[in-house]
Amino acid sequence: MSRIRPDEDLHNVSPQKGLARQLLSRRSRLRRTARRVLMAAFLMIAAIFGGFLWFADSVASLQPPENVKADAIVVLTGGYQRIDQALGLLRDGAGKRLLISGAHPSTSATQIRKMTQTPSELFSCCVDVGYDALDTIGNANEISRWIHDNGFRTVLVVTNNYHMPRSLHELRQADPFTDYIPYPVVNSDLTRRAWFVEPDVLRTMVYEYVKVVAANARDFFGVGRASGLRTGGNNQGDGVETRP
Repeated sequence: MSRIRPDEDLHNVSPQKGLARQLLSRRSRLRRTARRVLMAAFLMIAAIFGGFLWFADSVASLQPPENVKADAIVVLTGGYQRIDQALGLLRDGAGKRLLISGAHPSTSATQIRKMTQTPSELFSCCVDVGYDALDTIGNANEISRWIHDNGFRTVLVVTNNYHMPRSLHELRQADPFTDYIPYPVVNSDLTRRAWFVEPDVLRTMVYEYVKVVAANARDFFGVGRASGLRTGGNNQGDGVETRP
């Protein structure tokens, strides 16, 4: 119980002191609001951290399926290792046709063939190169229209394991009717490495997780998205160099 000095009584307490006592009271509205804000912040931080752990575990546990078959194969550019993997699947008959999505306009199909040491017969008959995609959303739109132009139903998706969750999300947003089969490119077995103490790997995982959260939040709140295409996506087949 608070004590009042002899030189003041209940009627002579200043308004400032009375207000301070009300604000600091356990039952004051300010303290209740502060507790709720702190609890909400704690729950949000816990949800974000828990979501990252779930994301990291799902990425680390991704493995390429064995003896997989599909109508076609798509690879999202980002390194020749991805393209090598996709061309290897094409050679093994995992799909009948391959789209390399998101190639830079200055890179010709001939350069890609030579860099990957792919037989010219295979490249000429069965590989298309897409030059229209600027980002992952663009990849999804470019791949979607290529799928519809060719009437494919099941498609192998080749990209790095950490990039796979967002790639599948954008692909399913662009075309929910195609069956996408993930084929992750695994540079190293993250389940056997303490990757969280490696700055480069941790930075990549956090950066990709933020993008996944942003993509899901965008679609949850119904925010529109750009096409991610150089041509704006007005014409079917724009930006794709096809083979006979």
